[in-house]
Amino acid sequence: MSDSSIFDQLRADHAALNQVTTAGLDRPEQTRVIAVANQKGGVGKTSTTVNVAAALAEAGLNVLVIDADSQGNASTALGVPHSEEDVTLYDVMVEGRPIADVAVQTRFAPTLWCVPSSIDVAAVEIELINSPQRESRLRLALREYLIGRSEAGLERLDYILIDCPPSLGIMTINAFVAAGEVLIPMQAEYYALEGLALLTRSVDRIAQIHNPALRVSMIVLTMFDKRTTLARDVEDEVRTYFPQATLQTKIPRSVRIAEAPSFGAPVVYWDPRSTGAVAYKVLAQEIAQRGSGSPAQEEN
Repeated sequence: MSDSSIFDQLRADHAALNQVTTAGLDRPEQTRVIAVANQKGGVGKTSTTVNVAAALAEAGLNVLVIDADSQGNASTALGVPHSEEDVTLYDVMVEGRPIADVAVQTRFAPTLWCVPSSIDVAAVEIELINSPQRESRLRLALREYLIGRSEAGLERLDYILIDCPPSLGIMTINAFVAAGEVLIPMQAEYYALEGLALLTRSVDRIAQIHNPALRVSMIVLTMFDKRTTLARDVEDEVRTYFPQATLQTKIPRSVRIAEAPSFGAPVVYWDPRSTGAVAYKVLAQEIAQRGSGSPAQEEN
């Protein structure tokens, strides 16, 4: 990268950071439950979940992250213990443990909580194979949790972000049944276009059977390299087929974003002035401005 390109990027980051700092974020009229999903792994799904959540919480909003992936990467990124000895989402899904007993306040913000995951969550599909309402366990648990907070006089949650596993198993289905919106992070690569079409059809099927309110409300391009023709071509294709759902903010490929989880922190806290952190803060602002989200009906 040339000196002029570095200078231009720094100037753009500074302008974006000032815009986010001065604009602030409005509270949604009701709790927004967003499933962050992609059947393809390694697309920045967990990074998007934890950094958007952290940016929203940094702005003073009440945010709960549900780590529905048995790898527990979102829990790690938020510095939340998630060993086999800890109570996790498995206890909620299988044992009927209240979310209030499992949610952990993170050390980064008093308004950011996490329901951790563990390797036990991988067994949920087998454990619930013959259980009634197995697709609705998470929705029922969240409803109980939100009612309990209200009755206890606690502030309403503004956002619940569910980090889905990279598959369409029982945990992802539970997330889709519990959510009102789906946010799809995707890399600007050819195979990602095929995966996007499959995922939107899966969301439509879940909506028809279990949750008529569910929509793919947002698509965000991640690990974006604007220098490549392929990235620009894929962006054009996505915006052509999903003009309303595709967000303007793009998350660049960033070493800082990749490094942050090893320090047990989202990049927006670990290196708040880095290009990746600024991009996620701008993304959080755009998500907040969208309110309840617009249905993505463009896909044929």
